[in-house]
Amino acid sequence: MVNDLEIFRTTELNEQVKNQVLDLWNNEYPEKLSYNNLTEFESYLQNLPNLTHFLLTKKNNQIMGWALTFDRNNEKWFAIILTESIKGKGLGRKILDELKQTEQVLYGWVIDHNNDKKKNGKQYLSPLKFYEKCDFEILKDVRLELDKISAVKIKWTNKASH
Repeated sequence: MVNDLEIFRTTELNEQVKNQVLDLWNNEYPEKLSYNNLTEFESYLQNLPNLTHFLLTKKNNQIMGWALTFDRNNEKWFAIILTESIKGKGLGRKILDELKQTEQVLYGWVIDHNNDKKKNGKQYLSPLKFYEKCDFEILKDVRLELDKISAVKIKWTNKASH
């Protein structure tokens, strides 16, 4: 299962891929962060400057994970989503390593509690421990507090470049 996965980098997604990524987003993120349709999701993506996608796919082109990098406030930001069935197999780290190869610093928002539910009714588990294991610094004083999301800012810095 793990061996037949590849990571593809692209700046454009076709309609079929966008639909798969939207399904992944809606199934794996907390339900209150979901998008009602492809148009809403495309609108979100269009507002992300210098967007690069990293698709973790099976040989049959089924998307099992998706990461993206983009610019926000003169910083390079990222997000990652993996399908539940492949979590805990080192693939999150693999896709994260791919992002780290192209950037010196990465920022993200991470939900740091387990209070949200996914679309399937299961609890959304915070990935904060995963990011700590992957050498991210938790910026505890920088938070995003909105009706839809409560998250803490994280930062990774390429130590080899200093």
